[in-house]
Amino acid sequence: MKKDIASVKNPTQNIVTKGNIIKVVAIIAVYLLITFLVNENILNRQMKSLLVPIGINIILAVSLNLTTGFLGELSLGHAGFMAIGAYSGAIFTLKSNMPSAVAFILGMLIGGVVAAIFGVLIGVPVLRLKGDYLAIVTLAFGEIIRSIVNSLSITGGAMGLSKIPRYTNYTWVYGIVIITLIIISNLVNSRHGRAISSIRDNYIAAESIGIKVSRYKIMAFVIAAFFAGVAGVLYGHNLSILKPADFDYNKSIEILVIVVLGGMGSIRGSVIAAIILTLLPEMLRAADDFRMLLYAVVLIALMLFNSSGLRSRLEESGKLPKLPVLKSRVK
Repeated sequence: MKKDIASVKNPTQNIVTKGNIIKVVAIIAVYLLITFLVNENILNRQMKSLLVPIGINIILAVSLNLTTGFLGELSLGHAGFMAIGAYSGAIFTLKSNMPSAVAFILGMLIGGVVAAIFGVLIGVPVLRLKGDYLAIVTLAFGEIIRSIVNSLSITGGAMGLSKIPRYTNYTWVYGIVIITLIIISNLVNSRHGRAISSIRDNYIAAESIGIKVSRYKIMAFVIAAFFAGVAGVLYGHNLSILKPADFDYNKSIEILVIVVLGGMGSIRGSVIAAIILTLLPEMLRAADDFRMLLYAVVLIALMLFNSSGLRSRLEESGKLPKLPVLKSRVK
């Protein structure tokens, strides 16, 4: 027990490690590869258009995984935070006369901060709840935000907010994806991350060894809300128009499905699942009327494969890359 307490309260974290350097090099290599494929027109127009949605879904999935996977609290209001960030950032860039890059960066910060503020406001009373009750309240929160946006003139009401500058491109998105992965990866591997995971594993035990449960719950909730808000800004400045219907409960469920498919508490899994589930509808587009039926069938098959022993056996045999498994105890 003393060892556990010491590891939570007195860890020595070093960001500049061999593993992190390898990750950074790999990230740069992937970016250069994507740039080459785009510049040489090797990717078709359809695939190019999916680069931004893939990045946005990665940000949303990884941030939701912080609360749902690592903290263990089921949140269904992620689309609400995304909407708050999207509209806040879009209104700022529409009203500002700053250079595009400056306006966009400030818009992302404003969208993220406003979403984080709402994360605090909703998090303080709501995180006292658990399980199904928390899921229902967060789902209601998302629908309330959508209804408010639908009724305000400043957001364009039901017609939506249009003429938003198209600042988002895959370079911006890729940069924000890197920042998101670095921050959340280092958070979950830090003493704060181990404290958050211990709350999920055993709430009473975590509290008994001196972990401030409420503070860590709000921390995870606010960080997730911030990145959801940033993703919303990227989303709005990619489509150039925002509509309340874009942020209904289906969007929250879509993000949750990505997290579940990738593995609760697996950041790498969230990235892979976000890529697969963003590409899948487009890959099935040729099926016309059967596209969504095939999508559902493939999704069920992936879920069954992910939860069965088949994947484990393939990983052990080396025929499938092994995804990281979340440690269930504080070490």
